[in-house]
Amino acid sequence: MSTTMPFTLASVGDIPTPYWVAPVGAIAALVMARVFTASVMKRSEGDDEMIRIAQAVREGAMAYLVRLYKVVAGVFVLLVLFLAALTALKLQPWQSMVGVPVAGLLSGLCGWFGMKMATNASARTAAAAKESLNEGLTIAFRSGAVMGLNVVGFALLDASVW
Repeated sequence: MSTTMPFTLASVGDIPTPYWVAPVGAIAALVMARVFTASVMKRSEGDDEMIRIAQAVREGAMAYLVRLYKVVAGVFVLLVLFLAALTALKLQPWQSMVGVPVAGLLSGLCGWFGMKMATNASARTAAAAKESLNEGLTIAFRSGAVMGLNVVGFALLDASVW
């Protein structure tokens, strides 16, 4: 009597589990982030006053983020040049010179998407909470999950490539 199974999660063909589960999980996380974003953005922002306040908050938050990213970009360029020098001197592998900037860019994308979602969801959450607590919480949790899913998805995808 054979106890072997024709298919196991240990591998698919010649590919070990961690090498295929990680990118699949990353893509699933990014797809769910997009699904939650669409779900939140379909909701009403509320009355005219709520929309006006939400737009002002969005404008301020985006102005802050653009200013912050300009400063970070300058520091980032210096870091990349430093890593390039270390690589040229053979003090570190080339992967560090490429991996650190890629991870930094993905981190910046997560911050951008997170701020966009937070500022777009605030009035929608308040408007939905006027209808019912459950509706407000649903929007709040979905909008919060977008940031987490993006971070996990991009980090796991980046790690899968390396």
